[in-house]
Amino acid sequence: MKKNLMLGLILLLAGTFCFANGQKDAVEDGHYLFGATYMTMNNPFFVYLNDGIKEVAEANGDKLIAFDPALDQAKQIAQIEDMIARGVDAIFLNPVDWKGVRPALDAAKKAGIPVINVDAPVFDTDLVDCIVASDNYNAGVLVAQDVMKRLDAAKVVLLEHPTAKSAIDRTQSFVDTVKGNPNYEIVARQSSNGQIEQAMPVMENIIQAQPVIDVVMGLNDPTAMGALAALEAAGRADGVLIYGVDGAPDAKQMVKDGRITATAAQSPLGIGQNAVDAAYKILKGESVKKEILVPITLIDASNVDQFGTDGWQ
Repeated sequence: MKKNLMLGLILLLAGTFCFANGQKDAVEDGHYLFGATYMTMNNPFFVYLNDGIKEVAEANGDKLIAFDPALDQAKQIAQIEDMIARGVDAIFLNPVDWKGVRPALDAAKKAGIPVINVDAPVFDTDLVDCIVASDNYNAGVLVAQDVMKRLDAAKVVLLEHPTAKSAIDRTQSFVDTVKGNPNYEIVARQSSNGQIEQAMPVMENIIQAQPVIDVVMGLNDPTAMGALAALEAAGRADGVLIYGVDGAPDAKQMVKDGRITATAAQSPLGIGQNAVDAAYKILKGESVKKEILVPITLIDASNVDQFGTDGWQ
């Protein structure tokens, strides 16, 4: 039963994605070749982000090759080295490990290839040309404020991803917002790496250890869905406030159905489009802001119909 549930959850998030195959790419004269690598494509957020870049690039007659390191930092470094060997004009990077990606950044800098850092900032920000990301710190603030509005006191579970700066900011901002108020107690704080199939067993262990859970904050929507599945399987979902971050169509439908409390919605298409616009400016020698923040909106039962459940913002 549990295996079938897990398979169903993974299939729910599955999407079609074309992986680069290591062959030399032909680009017409006067056009750009872009490269992109995301921490994992086992999250539709990154598929949509990639689509935002690809749509603009192809409209200009340019080409984008994209890679999936599947949460393996060594593999992502090798992918970036491959992009450099192919002679890409710019790299879009969503790091697996915000510190561990440093060797790839050094290599790109040495090759004179600009790096546009998307969604999750790197640690060595001086080695990237531009950072385009959601206002991730505000995501945790919005969730914490909503919790305090709904509950006078709560025992909270945080499901985090300590190697991704975007997730670090979301979790830390939640902690900062409730800090100093003893009514809100964080009873468990564990990593799920932002993956639905990891979040479920992690949450199962927390459920066994914690007799009372009032709130679960997932660093993203897949994590929230994994937590929900574990709570439902244990018969403990009733009355628990569950939050995600992303604003994925499936998560918004679960908000509408009353299974998830809210999702702090990002705009992956907006991030992608802002990132590729920045890349073009950099390649033309124009100045760009070092950091471009895309706003986040909390979507709950009160406004989910306004945003709809059939796509991303």
